[in-house]
Amino acid sequence: MSGIVVIIAALAALMFLAYRGLSLLLLTPALALLAVLIADGGPVLASYTQVFMQAMGGFVIQYFPLFLLGAVFGKLMEVSGAARVLADAIIRWLGPARAILAVILSGAVMTYGGVSLFVVAFAIWPIASALFQEADLPKRLIPATIALGAFTFTMTALPGTPAIQNAIPMPYFGTTPFAAPGLGVITALIMLGLGWAWLERRARTLGPGYGEAGEERAAPIPGEAPSVPVAGAPLVLVLALNLLFTFVLIPRMDTGYLALPEFGATDVGAVRGVWSIIAALTVASVVLVIINRARLADTLGKTLDAGAKDSLKPIFNTASLVGFGAVIASLTAFGTIRDWVVTVGGDNPLISLAIGTSLLAGMTGSASGGMSIALSTLGETYLAMGQAAGIAPDLLHRVTAVATGGLDALPHNGAVITLLTICGLTHKEAYKDIAVVAVIIPIIALVVLVTLGSLFGSF
Repeated sequence: MSGIVVIIAALAALMFLAYRGLSLLLLTPALALLAVLIADGGPVLASYTQVFMQAMGGFVIQYFPLFLLGAVFGKLMEVSGAARVLADAIIRWLGPARAILAVILSGAVMTYGGVSLFVVAFAIWPIASALFQEADLPKRLIPATIALGAFTFTMTALPGTPAIQNAIPMPYFGTTPFAAPGLGVITALIMLGLGWAWLERRARTLGPGYGEAGEERAAPIPGEAPSVPVAGAPLVLVLALNLLFTFVLIPRMDTGYLALPEFGATDVGAVRGVWSIIAALTVASVVLVIINRARLADTLGKTLDAGAKDSLKPIFNTASLVGFGAVIASLTAFGTIRDWVVTVGGDNPLISLAIGTSLLAGMTGSASGGMSIALSTLGETYLAMGQAAGIAPDLLHRVTAVATGGLDALPHNGAVITLLTICGLTHKEAYKDIAVVAVIIPIIALVVLVTLGSLFGSF
Protein backbone atom coordinates (compact mmCIF):
# COMPACT_ATOMS: atom_id res chain seq x y z
CA MET A 1 0.00 0.00 0.00
CA SER A 2 2.86 2.38 0.79
CA GLY A 3 4.10 2.08 -2.79
CA ILE A 4 0.70 3.14 -4.13
CA VAL A 5 0.66 6.12 -1.80
CA VAL A 6 4.11 7.09 -3.06
CA ILE A 7 2.94 6.93 -6.69
CA ILE A 8 -0.11 9.06 -5.94
CA ALA A 9 2.01 11.54 -3.97
CA ALA A 10 4.55 11.80 -6.80
CA LEU A 11 1.80 12.47 -9.34
CA ALA A 12 0.11 15.01 -7.08
CA ALA A 13 3.41 16.80 -6.48
CA LEU A 14 4.18 16.85 -10.20
CA MET A 15 0.79 18.33 -11.05
CA PHE A 16 0.92 20.90 -8.25
CA LEU A 17 4.48 22.04 -8.94
CA ALA A 18 3.96 22.10 -12.71
CA TYR A 19 0.87 24.21 -12.11
CA ARG A 20 3.04 26.55 -10.05
CA GLY A 21 5.38 26.97 -13.00
CA LEU A 22 8.45 24.97 -11.93
CA SER A 23 10.61 23.50 -14.69
CA LEU A 24 9.58 20.01 -15.78
CA LEU A 25 13.15 19.26 -16.78
CA LEU A 26 14.04 19.36 -13.09
CA LEU A 27 10.76 18.15 -11.60
CA THR A 28 10.24 14.95 -13.53
CA PRO A 29 13.54 13.17 -12.83
CA ALA A 30 13.64 14.39 -9.23
CA LEU A 31 10.13 13.18 -8.38
CA ALA A 32 10.49 9.94 -10.36
CA LEU A 33 13.72 8.99 -8.63
CA LEU A 34 12.37 9.99 -5.24
CA ALA A 35 9.44 7.62 -5.87
CA VAL A 36 11.87 4.82 -6.76
CA LEU A 37 13.86 5.40 -3.58
CA ILE A 38 10.86 5.55 -1.24
CA ALA A 39 8.58 2.97 -2.87
CA ASP A 40 11.02 0.25 -3.87
CA GLY A 41 14.34 1.29 -2.39
CA GLY A 42 15.60 0.52 -5.87
CA PRO A 43 18.74 1.63 -7.70
CA VAL A 44 18.25 5.34 -8.23
CA LEU A 45 21.08 5.90 -10.70
CA ALA A 46 20.07 2.90 -12.80
CA SER A 47 16.46 4.08 -12.84
CA TYR A 48 17.64 7.46 -14.05
CA THR A 49 20.05 6.36 -16.78
CA GLN A 50 18.41 3.08 -17.87
CA VAL A 51 14.72 3.85 -17.48
CA PHE A 52 14.10 7.60 -17.36
CA MET A 53 16.73 8.66 -19.88
CA GLN A 54 16.10 5.71 -22.19
CA ALA A 55 12.39 6.57 -22.39
CA MET A 56 13.08 10.28 -22.69
CA GLY A 57 15.73 9.76 -25.35
CA GLY A 58 13.51 7.37 -27.27
CA PHE A 59 10.78 9.98 -27.46
CA VAL A 60 13.20 12.64 -28.70
CA ILE A 61 14.63 10.26 -31.30
CA GLN A 62 11.19 9.38 -32.61
CA TYR A 63 9.43 12.73 -32.51
CA PHE A 64 12.01 15.54 -32.68
CA PRO A 65 11.59 15.93 -36.45
CA LEU A 66 7.86 16.53 -35.95
CA PHE A 67 8.46 19.18 -33.29
CA LEU A 68 11.21 20.84 -35.33
CA LEU A 69 9.34 20.91 -38.63
CA GLY A 70 6.05 21.81 -36.94
CA ALA A 71 7.62 24.78 -35.18
CA VAL A 72 9.34 25.98 -38.35
CA PHE A 73 6.13 25.60 -40.36
CA GLY A 74 4.13 27.52 -37.77
CA LYS A 75 6.71 30.32 -37.64
CA LEU A 76 6.74 30.62 -41.45
CA MET A 77 2.95 30.83 -41.46
CA GLU A 78 3.13 33.61 -38.88
CA VAL A 79 5.94 35.74 -40.34
CA SER A 80 4.75 35.45 -43.95
CA GLY A 81 1.39 36.86 -42.94
CA ALA A 82 -0.43 33.71 -44.04
CA ALA A 83 -1.83 33.10 -40.57
CA ARG A 84 -3.19 36.64 -40.30
CA VAL A 85 -4.77 36.48 -43.79
CA LEU A 86 -6.50 33.20 -42.92
CA ALA A 87 -7.67 34.67 -39.64
CA ASP A 88 -9.13 37.70 -41.43
CA ALA A 89 -10.85 35.44 -43.97
CA ILE A 90 -12.36 33.23 -41.26
CA ILE A 91 -13.63 36.31 -39.45
CA ARG A 92 -15.30 37.48 -42.66
CA TRP A 93 -16.81 34.08 -43.39
CA LEU A 94 -18.02 33.20 -39.91
CA GLY A 95 -18.08 36.61 -38.31
CA PRO A 96 -16.07 37.72 -35.26
CA ALA A 97 -18.60 36.05 -33.00
CA ARG A 98 -17.50 32.65 -34.35
CA ALA A 99 -13.73 33.03 -33.82
CA ILE A 100 -13.71 30.31 -31.17
CA LEU A 101 -15.54 27.88 -33.43
CA ALA A 102 -13.17 28.72 -36.28
CA VAL A 103 -10.12 27.74 -34.21
CA ILE A 104 -11.81 24.56 -32.98
CA LEU A 105 -12.70 23.47 -36.50
CA SER A 106 -9.26 24.37 -37.85
CA GLY A 107 -7.59 22.08 -35.33
CA ALA A 108 -10.18 19.36 -35.86
CA VAL A 109 -9.71 19.33 -39.64
CA MET A 110 -5.94 19.05 -39.32
CA THR A 111 -5.93 16.28 -36.72
CA TYR A 112 -8.66 14.34 -38.49
CA GLY A 113 -6.55 14.66 -41.61
CA GLY A 114 -3.73 12.86 -39.84
CA VAL A 115 -1.55 15.73 -38.68
CA SER A 116 0.08 15.17 -35.28
CA LEU A 117 -1.53 17.17 -32.49
CA PHE A 118 1.89 18.59 -31.61
CA VAL A 119 2.26 19.85 -35.17
CA VAL A 120 -1.29 21.22 -35.09
CA ALA A 121 -0.51 23.19 -31.93
CA PHE A 122 2.41 24.88 -33.66
CA ALA A 123 0.49 25.50 -36.89
CA ILE A 124 -2.79 26.71 -35.36
CA TRP A 125 -1.30 28.99 -32.70
CA PRO A 126 -0.48 31.93 -35.02
CA ILE A 127 -3.89 31.63 -36.68
CA ALA A 128 -5.65 31.46 -33.32
CA SER A 129 -3.68 34.41 -31.98
CA ALA A 130 -4.60 36.54 -34.96
CA LEU A 131 -8.26 35.48 -34.81
CA PHE A 132 -8.58 36.22 -31.11
CA GLN A 133 -6.94 39.61 -31.53
CA GLU A 134 -9.27 40.56 -34.36
CA ALA A 135 -12.29 39.38 -32.36
CA ASP A 136 -10.94 40.97 -29.14
CA LEU A 137 -11.19 37.69 -27.22
CA PRO A 138 -9.04 36.74 -24.20
CA LYS A 139 -5.72 35.13 -25.13
CA ARG A 140 -5.99 32.84 -22.09
CA LEU A 141 -8.76 30.88 -23.88
CA ILE A 142 -6.58 29.99 -26.88
CA PRO A 143 -4.96 26.86 -25.37
CA ALA A 144 -8.33 25.38 -24.40
CA THR A 145 -9.78 26.22 -27.81
CA ILE A 146 -6.91 24.50 -29.63
CA ALA A 147 -7.09 21.59 -27.19
CA LEU A 148 -10.80 21.06 -27.86
CA GLY A 149 -10.23 20.85 -31.60
CA ALA A 150 -7.05 18.80 -31.55
CA PHE A 151 -6.89 16.79 -28.29
CA THR A 152 -10.43 15.47 -27.85
CA PHE A 153 -13.06 14.20 -30.28
CA THR A 154 -10.79 13.90 -33.34
CA MET A 155 -8.23 12.02 -31.26
CA THR A 156 -10.46 9.38 -29.72
CA ALA A 157 -14.10 9.44 -30.83
CA LEU A 158 -14.62 10.16 -34.51
CA PRO A 159 -14.65 6.92 -36.52
CA GLY A 160 -11.80 6.62 -38.98
CA THR A 161 -9.50 9.09 -37.25
CA PRO A 162 -5.85 8.27 -37.97
CA ALA A 163 -4.78 9.21 -34.44
CA ILE A 164 -2.60 6.63 -32.71
CA GLN A 165 -5.18 6.36 -29.93
CA ASN A 166 -7.61 4.95 -32.50
CA ALA A 167 -5.03 2.59 -33.95
CA ILE A 168 -3.56 0.92 -30.87
CA PRO A 169 -6.71 -1.11 -29.96
CA MET A 170 -7.02 -2.69 -33.43
CA PRO A 171 -4.61 -5.63 -33.05
CA TYR A 172 -5.94 -6.43 -29.58
CA PHE A 173 -9.63 -6.52 -30.54
CA GLY A 174 -9.38 -7.33 -34.26
CA THR A 175 -11.16 -4.11 -35.19
CA THR A 176 -10.76 -1.25 -37.70
CA PRO A 177 -10.46 2.53 -37.25
CA PHE A 178 -14.21 2.76 -37.92
CA ALA A 179 -15.20 0.71 -34.86
CA ALA A 180 -18.63 1.60 -33.42
CA PRO A 181 -19.16 4.55 -35.78
CA GLY A 182 -22.56 5.61 -34.47
CA LEU A 183 -21.44 5.71 -30.86
CA GLY A 184 -18.24 7.45 -31.91
CA VAL A 185 -20.13 10.24 -33.66
CA ILE A 186 -22.48 10.74 -30.70
CA THR A 187 -19.53 10.90 -28.31
CA ALA A 188 -17.71 13.36 -30.57
CA LEU A 189 -20.74 15.65 -30.78
CA ILE A 190 -21.03 15.71 -26.99
CA MET A 191 -17.38 16.76 -26.64
CA LEU A 192 -17.66 19.38 -29.38
CA GLY A 193 -21.01 20.80 -28.29
CA LEU A 194 -20.32 21.04 -24.56
CA GLY A 195 -16.75 22.24 -25.07
CA TRP A 196 -17.77 24.98 -27.50
CA ALA A 197 -20.59 26.10 -25.21
CA TRP A 198 -18.19 26.33 -22.26
CA LEU A 199 -15.65 28.42 -24.17
CA GLU A 200 -18.29 30.80 -25.48
CA ARG A 201 -19.65 31.22 -21.96
CA ARG A 202 -16.15 31.89 -20.61
CA ALA A 203 -15.51 34.48 -23.31
CA ARG A 204 -18.67 36.34 -22.28
CA THR A 205 -17.73 36.09 -18.60
CA LEU A 206 -14.17 37.34 -19.07
CA GLY A 207 -15.24 40.14 -21.38
CA PRO A 208 -13.38 41.71 -24.32
CA GLY A 209 -9.63 42.20 -24.43
CA TYR A 210 -6.89 40.01 -25.91
CA GLY A 211 -4.40 40.46 -23.05
CA GLU A 212 -2.99 42.80 -20.53
CA ALA A 213 -2.79 46.47 -21.39
CA GLY A 214 0.23 47.19 -23.52
CA GLU A 215 0.74 43.59 -24.58
CA GLU A 216 2.46 43.37 -27.93
CA ARG A 217 0.19 42.44 -30.79
CA ALA A 218 1.02 40.63 -33.97
CA ALA A 219 3.41 42.40 -36.33
CA PRO A 220 1.95 43.77 -39.55
CA ILE A 221 2.22 41.61 -42.64
CA PRO A 222 5.48 42.38 -44.47
CA GLY A 223 4.87 43.81 -47.93
CA GLU A 224 1.69 43.04 -49.81
CA ALA A 225 -0.49 40.52 -47.99
CA PRO A 226 -0.87 37.08 -49.61
CA SER A 227 -4.23 36.12 -51.04
CA VAL A 228 -6.41 33.66 -49.19
CA PRO A 229 -5.61 30.78 -51.59
CA VAL A 230 -1.87 31.47 -51.25
CA ALA A 231 -2.15 31.70 -47.46
CA GLY A 232 -4.20 28.51 -47.15
CA ALA A 233 -2.31 26.41 -49.70
CA PRO A 234 0.42 25.25 -47.27
CA LEU A 235 -2.15 23.97 -44.74
CA VAL A 236 -4.10 22.15 -47.44
CA LEU A 237 -0.83 20.76 -48.74
CA VAL A 238 0.11 19.36 -45.32
CA LEU A 239 -3.19 17.49 -45.12
CA ALA A 240 -3.14 16.24 -48.73
CA LEU A 241 0.50 15.17 -48.70
CA ASN A 242 0.14 13.45 -45.35
CA LEU A 243 -2.68 11.30 -46.76
CA LEU A 244 -0.82 10.75 -50.04
CA PHE A 245 2.39 9.60 -48.39
CA THR A 246 0.55 7.50 -45.79
CA PHE A 247 -1.77 5.55 -48.06
CA VAL A 248 -0.23 5.74 -51.55
CA LEU A 249 3.44 6.57 -51.86
CA ILE A 250 5.10 4.96 -48.83
CA PRO A 251 3.14 1.66 -49.06
CA ARG A 252 4.40 1.33 -52.66
CA MET A 253 8.03 1.86 -51.69
CA ASP A 254 10.45 -1.03 -51.36
CA THR A 255 11.15 -0.90 -47.61
CA GLY A 256 12.42 -4.41 -47.01
CA TYR A 257 15.74 -2.94 -45.88
CA LEU A 258 14.05 -1.81 -42.66
CA ALA A 259 14.37 -5.40 -41.39
CA LEU A 260 18.17 -5.00 -41.28
CA PRO A 261 19.73 -4.37 -37.84
CA GLU A 262 21.22 -1.02 -38.89
CA PHE A 263 17.70 0.28 -39.55
CA GLY A 264 16.26 -0.98 -36.29
CA ALA A 265 14.98 -4.39 -37.49
CA THR A 266 11.51 -2.92 -37.96
CA ASP A 267 8.93 -2.61 -40.72
CA VAL A 268 7.29 0.22 -42.60
CA GLY A 269 4.17 0.10 -40.41
CA ALA A 270 6.22 1.36 -37.46
CA VAL A 271 7.61 4.39 -39.29
CA ARG A 272 5.04 5.23 -41.96
CA GLY A 273 3.17 7.78 -39.87
CA VAL A 274 6.28 9.71 -38.86
CA TRP A 275 7.75 9.53 -42.38
CA SER A 276 4.53 10.85 -43.87
CA ILE A 277 4.38 13.87 -41.59
CA ILE A 278 8.09 14.63 -42.04
CA ALA A 279 7.72 14.55 -45.82
CA ALA A 280 4.47 16.54 -45.82
CA LEU A 281 5.79 19.28 -43.54
CA THR A 282 9.06 19.55 -45.42
CA VAL A 283 7.40 19.91 -48.82
CA ALA A 284 4.73 22.27 -47.45
CA SER A 285 7.38 24.47 -45.79
CA VAL A 286 9.40 24.68 -49.01
CA VAL A 287 6.28 25.61 -50.97
CA LEU A 288 5.34 28.16 -48.31
CA VAL A 289 8.75 29.82 -48.68
CA ILE A 290 8.57 29.81 -52.49
CA ILE A 291 5.11 31.33 -52.77
CA ASN A 292 5.95 33.93 -50.09
CA ARG A 293 9.54 34.53 -51.17
CA ALA A 294 9.09 38.30 -51.50
CA ARG A 295 7.61 38.62 -48.03
CA LEU A 296 10.26 36.35 -46.45
CA ALA A 297 13.29 37.52 -48.43
CA ASP A 298 14.75 39.70 -45.68
CA THR A 299 13.74 37.56 -42.70
CA LEU A 300 13.97 33.94 -43.89
CA GLY A 301 17.14 33.07 -41.99
CA LYS A 302 15.90 34.62 -38.75
CA THR A 303 12.49 33.00 -39.16
CA LEU A 304 13.93 29.52 -39.64
CA ASP A 305 16.25 30.02 -36.69
CA ALA A 306 13.41 31.22 -34.47
CA GLY A 307 11.22 28.28 -35.47
CA ALA A 308 13.99 25.80 -34.73
CA LYS A 309 14.60 27.33 -31.30
CA ASP A 310 10.86 27.30 -30.56
CA SER A 311 10.86 23.49 -30.89
CA LEU A 312 13.43 22.79 -28.19
CA LYS A 313 11.59 23.54 -24.96
CA PRO A 314 8.36 21.73 -25.96
CA ILE A 315 10.15 18.55 -27.10
CA PHE A 316 12.26 18.26 -23.96
CA ASN A 317 9.37 19.07 -21.63
CA THR A 318 7.25 16.40 -23.27
CA ALA A 319 10.08 13.85 -23.37
CA SER A 320 10.81 14.36 -19.69
CA LEU A 321 7.20 13.48 -18.89
CA VAL A 322 7.54 10.30 -20.94
CA GLY A 323 10.57 9.44 -18.83
CA PHE A 324 8.61 10.10 -15.64
CA GLY A 325 5.82 7.78 -16.79
CA ALA A 326 8.31 5.02 -17.63
CA VAL A 327 9.84 5.16 -14.15
CA ILE A 328 6.43 5.12 -12.45
CA ALA A 329 5.36 2.15 -14.60
CA SER A 330 8.48 0.26 -13.48
CA LEU A 331 7.56 0.41 -9.79
CA THR A 332 6.26 -2.72 -8.08
CA ALA A 333 3.16 -0.90 -6.80
CA PHE A 334 2.21 0.07 -10.32
CA GLY A 335 1.65 -3.61 -11.10
CA THR A 336 -0.76 -3.81 -8.17
CA ILE A 337 -2.71 -0.83 -9.50
CA ARG A 338 -2.76 -2.36 -12.99
CA ASP A 339 -4.13 -5.65 -11.68
CA TRP A 340 -6.73 -3.97 -9.48
CA VAL A 341 -8.45 -2.13 -12.30
CA VAL A 342 -9.72 -5.42 -13.77
CA THR A 343 -11.96 -5.92 -10.76
CA VAL A 344 -13.63 -2.51 -11.05
CA GLY A 345 -17.12 -2.48 -12.55
CA GLY A 346 -18.31 -5.86 -11.43
CA ASP A 347 -19.95 -7.84 -14.23
CA ASN A 348 -19.70 -5.01 -16.77
CA PRO A 349 -16.26 -5.07 -18.41
CA LEU A 350 -16.96 -1.75 -20.14
CA ILE A 351 -16.82 0.02 -16.78
CA SER A 352 -13.60 -1.74 -15.82
CA LEU A 353 -12.06 -1.00 -19.21
CA ALA A 354 -13.07 2.68 -19.07
CA ILE A 355 -11.87 3.28 -15.52
CA GLY A 356 -8.68 1.24 -15.88
CA THR A 357 -7.59 2.84 -19.12
CA SER A 358 -8.41 6.34 -17.82
CA LEU A 359 -6.42 5.82 -14.63
CA LEU A 360 -3.40 4.45 -16.43
CA ALA A 361 -3.49 7.33 -18.94
CA GLY A 362 -3.70 9.81 -16.08
CA MET A 363 -0.90 8.20 -14.10
CA THR A 364 1.48 8.13 -17.04
CA GLY A 365 0.37 11.52 -18.39
CA SER A 366 -0.06 9.96 -21.82
CA ALA A 367 -3.14 8.74 -23.67
CA SER A 368 -1.21 6.37 -25.91
CA GLY A 369 1.13 5.34 -23.09
CA GLY A 370 -1.68 4.51 -20.68
CA MET A 371 -3.57 2.65 -23.39
CA SER A 372 -0.49 0.67 -24.39
CA ILE A 373 0.12 -0.43 -20.81
CA ALA A 374 -3.55 -1.33 -20.30
CA LEU A 375 -3.88 -3.37 -23.49
CA SER A 376 -0.45 -5.00 -23.45
CA THR A 377 -1.11 -6.39 -19.98
CA LEU A 378 -4.90 -6.73 -19.95
CA GLY A 379 -6.03 -6.70 -23.58
CA GLU A 380 -6.67 -10.43 -23.81
CA THR A 381 -8.43 -10.36 -20.45
CA TYR A 382 -10.79 -7.58 -21.51
CA LEU A 383 -11.51 -9.29 -24.83
CA ALA A 384 -12.39 -12.52 -23.03
CA MET A 385 -14.54 -10.64 -20.51
CA GLY A 386 -16.30 -8.84 -23.35
CA GLN A 387 -16.98 -12.07 -25.24
CA ALA A 388 -18.35 -13.70 -22.09
CA ALA A 389 -20.68 -10.73 -21.58
CA GLY A 390 -21.74 -10.60 -25.24
CA ILE A 391 -20.03 -7.26 -25.88
CA ALA A 392 -18.80 -6.61 -29.43
CA PRO A 393 -15.07 -5.98 -29.90
CA ASP A 394 -15.96 -2.76 -31.76
CA LEU A 395 -17.48 -1.38 -28.59
CA LEU A 396 -14.43 -2.38 -26.55
CA HIS A 397 -12.29 -0.56 -29.09
CA ARG A 398 -14.27 2.67 -28.95
CA VAL A 399 -14.51 2.69 -25.15
CA THR A 400 -10.76 2.12 -24.86
CA ALA A 401 -9.97 4.96 -27.27
CA VAL A 402 -12.34 7.47 -25.67
CA ALA A 403 -11.20 6.51 -22.16
CA THR A 404 -7.66 7.67 -22.92
CA GLY A 405 -8.85 11.19 -23.67
CA GLY A 406 -9.83 12.40 -20.21
CA LEU A 407 -7.37 12.04 -17.36
CA ASP A 408 -4.48 12.04 -19.82
CA ALA A 409 -4.84 15.86 -20.03
CA LEU A 410 -4.01 16.47 -16.37
CA PRO A 411 -1.45 19.26 -15.75
CA HIS A 412 1.57 16.98 -16.26
CA ASN A 413 0.51 15.84 -19.74
CA GLY A 414 3.13 16.48 -22.40
CA ALA A 415 0.69 17.88 -24.95
CA VAL A 416 -0.73 20.29 -22.37
CA ILE A 417 2.75 21.47 -21.42
CA THR A 418 3.69 21.87 -25.08
CA LEU A 419 0.53 23.81 -25.88
CA LEU A 420 0.95 26.21 -22.99
CA THR A 421 4.61 26.74 -23.90
CA ILE A 422 3.73 27.52 -27.51
CA CYS A 423 1.05 29.99 -26.42
CA GLY A 424 3.33 31.65 -23.87
CA LEU A 425 0.92 31.06 -21.00
CA THR A 426 1.12 29.32 -17.62
CA HIS A 427 -1.03 26.64 -16.04
CA LYS A 428 -2.39 29.25 -13.66
CA GLU A 429 -3.53 31.45 -16.55
CA ALA A 430 -5.02 28.88 -18.89
CA TYR A 431 -5.27 25.37 -17.45
CA LYS A 432 -8.73 25.74 -15.87
CA ASP A 433 -10.39 25.89 -19.28
CA ILE A 434 -8.21 23.10 -20.67
CA ALA A 435 -9.34 20.94 -17.74
CA VAL A 436 -12.99 21.56 -18.56
CA VAL A 437 -12.84 20.89 -22.32
CA ALA A 438 -10.15 18.16 -22.32
CA VAL A 439 -10.73 16.38 -19.00
CA ILE A 440 -14.20 16.91 -17.53
CA ILE A 441 -16.24 16.99 -20.74
CA PRO A 442 -14.51 13.93 -22.30
CA ILE A 443 -15.21 12.02 -19.07
CA ILE A 444 -18.89 13.01 -19.35
CA ALA A 445 -18.86 11.79 -22.96
CA LEU A 446 -17.22 8.53 -21.84
CA VAL A 447 -19.97 7.95 -19.28
CA VAL A 448 -22.59 8.47 -21.99
CA LEU A 449 -20.72 6.10 -24.31
CA VAL A 450 -20.49 3.35 -21.70
CA THR A 451 -24.17 3.81 -20.79
CA LEU A 452 -25.37 3.68 -24.41
CA GLY A 453 -23.09 0.76 -25.16
CA SER A 454 -24.33 -1.18 -22.16
CA LEU A 455 -27.95 -0.56 -23.12
CA PHE A 456 -27.87 -0.91 -26.90
CA GLY A 457 -24.56 -2.54 -27.77
CA SER A 458 -22.32 -1.42 -30.61
CA PHE A 459 -23.71 0.64 -33.48
